[in-house]
Order: sequence, then structure tokens, then C-alpha cells
Amino acid sequence: MAENTTRIQTTHVGSLPRSERLQKANRQRQEGTLAEIDFQKILTEEVQNVVTQQVEVGIDIVNDGEYGHAMAQAVDYGAWWHYSFARTGGLELIEEGNPVNEVFRSTPGNLKYTTFGDRRDWTKFHDFYATELDLGNDPDRSFPVATSAISYVGQDAVASDTANLNAAIQSAGAQEGFVAALSPGSAARVGNKHYASDKEFIFAWADVLKEEYKAIIDAGLTVQIDDPSIAEGWDQINPEPSVSDYLNFIQTSVDALNYALEDLPQDKIRFHLCWGSWHGPHTTDLEFKHLAKALLSINASAYSFEAANARHAHEWKEWEKIELPAGKVILPGVVSHSTNVVEHPELVTQRIEQFASVVGKENVIASTDCGLGGRIHPDIAWAKLRSLGEGAKIASERLF
Repeated sequence: MAENTTRIQTTHVGSLPRSERLQKANRQRQEGTLAEIDFQKILTEEVQNVVTQQVEVGIDIVNDGEYGHAMAQAVDYGAWWHYSFARTGGLELIEEGNPVNEVFRSTPGNLKYTTFGDRRDWTKFHDFYATELDLGNDPDRSFPVATSAISYVGQDAVASDTANLNAAIQSAGAQEGFVAALSPGSAARVGNKHYASDKEFIFAWADVLKEEYKAIIDAGLTVQIDDPSIAEGWDQINPEPSVSDYLNFIQTSVDALNYALEDLPQDKIRFHLCWGSWHGPHTTDLEFKHLAKALLSINASAYSFEAANARHAHEWKEWEKIELPAGKVILPGVVSHSTNVVEHPELVTQRIEQFASVVGKENVIASTDCGLGGRIHPDIAWAKLRSLGEGAKIASERLF
């Protein structure tokens, strides 16, 4: 990804609100009442629409809204991950004995994820999470299990993703495009009944997913690696571990990702780190200062991370202590997915200026905290993106 030369560029994290037409088409496809050729026609047209909208609100580096990652309803926090299930062979849904559903208590030096519903923040604020508020949290969802060797079977799907986006970029006159793809560490959060160890399982996912990464880059697009497990996995270790134990625990995921990225052009790779998209207190988020070294060790040219929400907005100052490697840029979130309040463009500008003051104006591409699709109302999502574009324009006038 190119550094800024004359202005602050803009992008976002990936997921954008699905149109009602696309949601309906996804439901009909699942039910078998819509022919595949008709579904693909709708998908192509809706990607065109969402790319055009991005350009109109001032987004430079666009994507397909993750429209190829199926969502059949307005609120869905998991499409960024669940899409991989249909693109991977060797997975099965089993009724009993799914390791993902086993509560686990870690001990020093022996860390393992507990269940999603047993997260420390979720148990600490149990009454809040137990309400019937539409928070998009899905701890009881059925997750697949690897029952045999896993393999990539998503060739047609990723080809559709890239073809639709490239066509839309050309038609809308967008500057550059990216496609989001899952990381090995996050993919391996499903159950495993085939591989001998967690490490073997994660590296098997690396072999599977590197095919998707390569397909995206070969199509002339940038691949964004989505890996919240690096940060939000901290909350799913129960009880709270030491920071050093946790950093050792996630190192396997970092190593597996770097293995998957071998021989791929670093300037076509961006990485997204976040603390989970659910709307909740997030009091157990691990501080960014503990994750910065691991983040920068990932073989990418651009790093996306949450920096706008109430739990992490103060952490921009950590970059005063961090040396950003030459030729790399950051994509800090300057608008948040976790509130319905639309950020004022002046606040967006201030946040951009803060990061520019510590890493240089040429190295800051303004972004969102996380994906907006399925997390907030579409009207609010697009208002936030417009505010992002307006704030970047003001910042550009002041900085360049």
C-alpha cells in the first residue's frame, strides 16, 4: 500500500451493510429457491453498488463490502469468520463432543481457549450479556469440527470475490481495492478431532488459507488478513494469564501466518487486529502496548487496529515509543463500530493528526475500528464513512 504523498488516504476494515436485496438472495440461495446463476448476477450488481457508494462518501481504498461472505440477516457479527466453513473441506457439524463447547481452565504455561460464552468479560458482566438486547453475540452458535485433513475448496468463491471487485473498481473509478481473508489463528478456533496438536492444526490452516491469499493477490488486489485472535483471544483464556504466557501462546498463530505469507509480495498484504466486534464493556481487553511487537512482526506492509472506541482511543500515544519500520503504514480506526454516535469530522481530523504527529503524515491511512456491516444500522454506517472522508479531507488541508 502506497504512502500518502499529497493527502491523507482513507479506507475501512471490510464488512459493510448488506443490502436487503442481497440478504434476501442469500436466504433464498441457502433454501435452494434461487438458482446459482441468478444469485451470482445479484451479487455482482450489489458489489458494484457498494463500491460506488464507498467512492461517493470519500473512501479511497475500497473493497467488496465482504459481500461474498454471506449474511442472510441484518445483524451478524460472524460472517468474517463463518464464510470459511463453506470454503474448507474436512469440516463437519457434529451434535456432541465438539471441543469448542468445552469449558477449560488454563494454568501457567498451559493456555487454551475456553468457550465463547465463558469469556471473562462476558462472565464479569453476565447480567448485561444475558439481556435480550440485540448485541449480535452468538456464543451458542454451532461450530464445525475438523474430522479429517482440511483442504481449500473455495476456488470458485474467491474467484467471484476478486472478479466482482475488480469490475466494480474499474466502473466506479476507485483508487485501489482489497479483499478480506481469515487468518490461520482465527480459523483454528473451530473444533479439531483430526490433528495431533493445536500447532499442527494452525499450520494446516495456514496451508489451506495461503491458497486464498495468493488468489486475491494474483487478481491484482491487496489481501487483508483478519486476525482478532491475536488480541481478543486474551479474553477467552480463563483465568487471566500472565502477559508473557499469552504472548507465547499467540506466537504460534503469528508464525503460522508468516509461513502462509511466505513468497507473497508484502506490499499487497495488510493485517487487521481488533479486540472483537461485539458491543460490550470490553474491560478485559489486553492493552495495545503488549501487542505492538507481535503486530509489527507480521509480514505485512500495513497494520489496521482499533483506535477510536472508548477502550482504546487513548492508545495512540503508544506509537511515540514504537518505531514504525520503513516502508510500512498504519491504518488506525478513527471512527468506531461500537457506538451509534456519528463522529464529528473535526474529531476524525484530530485523531488523524494525533497519529500523524507520532508516525508521520505520510504513514497514516484513516480507517475504521472494525467492520461496520451487521454491527450498526446501515444509515449510521454510511454516515460514519462520510464523516471519515470529510475528516480526512480537513486533515489533508492542514497537514499537506
